[in-house]
Amino acid sequence: MVDNMPQIQDQKSLTKEEVERLERMIGQIEVIHKEVAGLAKKSPSDAVNAFKLKLINKVLVDANEFLGERYRPFPEFSIFDDDAVPSTSDVTFIMAQYAEAVDLFRSGYVHWNAGDLVLPDLRWHRNCANHTSGLSF
Repeated sequence: MVDNMPQIQDQKSLTKEEVERLERMIGQIEVIHKEVAGLAKKSPSDAVNAFKLKLINKVLVDANEFLGERYRPFPEFSIFDDDAVPSTSDVTFIMAQYAEAVDLFRSGYVHWNAGDLVLPDLRWHRNCANHTSGLSF
């Protein structure tokens, strides 16, 4: 994360670009979890290869930026260490935690705002005042 970049979770609303980035990241977390969980069922102690680990870490960096300290599953964990290659079961465990964390972030602090009911222009807004979610007009 860039040091001078404002924390996403400190903003009152998300831009269209941030919403798209968040949705892409959530999809990536879900797919990574599903794929690695399948590998872990076959061979839980097998190491994750360097190519996959690099991509997983990129998704984790993005997730950490969105979640901040408040929503990160483990404050002491940010990404996997390249030198201590994790097992498929390690990655499955961590990605499951991140999937829950981003779902909590999205459902607890984000709601749909249809503005003037122009549905193609829906935007996400953080609902910091009462921490509820739902479609609002």
